[in-house]
Amino acid sequence: MKEQEGMQKELDAKIREWERKIKEHHKNVGGVNTGTQHTTESQKIQHVLENRLDQAKKRFNEYLGQNARLRDDIESYRNEHHKFESLYRKLEKELKNMRKDMAEVIESSTAAYESRDDAQAKMVMLQEKSDKDLQQHNAEMKELVRVIDHDRKLKEFMSIKGQDRQEDPQLVVWRQRKAVELEKKKESQEDSVETYEEAFMRIRDLTGQEDIDVLVKDFIKVEDTNFALFNYVNEQNNEIDKLNEDIIEIQKEIENFKKQGIELEIQRKQILKGLELRQTKAAQQADEYGQKHREVSKILDQLKSSIDSLFNKINCNRSVIDSMLGAATTVTDTNMIQYLGIIEQKTNELLAIQAYCNAKDQEKHEPRSLSLLGEGPSPPQQPHPVVPPAVGDEYESEGSDEEEEEVRPFTRDELENRVLKTVKKREVAATKEGFQYDLSGAREKAMKKKDGKKVEAVNW
Repeated sequence: MKEQEGMQKELDAKIREWERKIKEHHKNVGGVNTGTQHTTESQKIQHVLENRLDQAKKRFNEYLGQNARLRDDIESYRNEHHKFESLYRKLEKELKNMRKDMAEVIESSTAAYESRDDAQAKMVMLQEKSDKDLQQHNAEMKELVRVIDHDRKLKEFMSIKGQDRQEDPQLVVWRQRKAVELEKKKESQEDSVETYEEAFMRIRDLTGQEDIDVLVKDFIKVEDTNFALFNYVNEQNNEIDKLNEDIIEIQKEIENFKKQGIELEIQRKQILKGLELRQTKAAQQADEYGQKHREVSKILDQLKSSIDSLFNKINCNRSVIDSMLGAATTVTDTNMIQYLGIIEQKTNELLAIQAYCNAKDQEKHEPRSLSLLGEGPSPPQQPHPVVPPAVGDEYESEGSDEEEEEVRPFTRDELENRVLKTVKKREVAATKEGFQYDLSGAREKAMKKKDGKKVEAVNW
């Protein structure tokens, strides 16, 4: 019993001691209703934080939408890049074909010039040959005329002396008629023999030939020679006429060749002019498309470098993209979407971590009910707004005015202007120090808060 009474006294003393401590604690914390007030304030803080979390989620969704739009823009620029490349290759192929056609036209015109030169050389040769033949013919004709004149003079002399003519068809007819007349005269005149004898005597005196048969043979021989010369003269005249006709034909061919050469020259100049115009136009188009191709390539290169920089700045796991693509590689046109997907995933994780850390920083302590002993939480801190972290300075939005614009499809010019503005901002921001995520402070705060809770639990 005494032991029980002693224990009872000790317990009463401890109870009084604890009651005294509780009263002192209530006096320090501000009264008995502090726990209820703290619960109400905690609920208010929770409601405010939930609202802020909702706003952060909305901003996060807006960023996701903006990221999707940027992906669409990148895809459209990639498509335009491929179109420009295909068009550039097509224009380059057309330019090669034009150059090939020009080479063929030049080659054909060169062949035409060579054939024209050959024809002109042949015409000159034929003209020279014709001139030589004509000169030779004229010389031969002069010689023949001289021989004929000599024979004619001889015949005239012989006719004067012997009262005879050349044996041409008319002379033969005349001779026959004369013979008939002589026969008639011979019949009518008895002295015709004497006349012939006198004529023979004159011929014999002129020629010195006594034999009449020899005189007849010589006369026939001279007549045959004259007839052969007459036939030769006729042949030469026919050949002269033929050569004159050939000269006329050659002159006509020369005129035709000249006309054809002029027409070919005009056609060649027209073809060359048309090809030069087409080449100039194709070169201008190639320069324009080349300029556009270079601009789009520059934008894509800047996007790729920016994506690679952002990939490194936010400490993305490169082994994931290496395993996905099969080898270590940089940002290219084909793997740009994979890099953006990993960046988006990492951004979501960082935003979630930042939101969690900011929410933890807002809390003084976890909201809980009062204990039986009346212990309550410490007074809450003043709340501060939760701002989601930016991925990088160079990737900031273009201002509140543009964020509040009505969502609508952009035209091609507006898209190009927006992309150019973004590229300029990135070029300016590239010279500045890039944003680096440092979550060590948040982790230290979380660890300190966790250690503090452990200490409270131990003290309790």
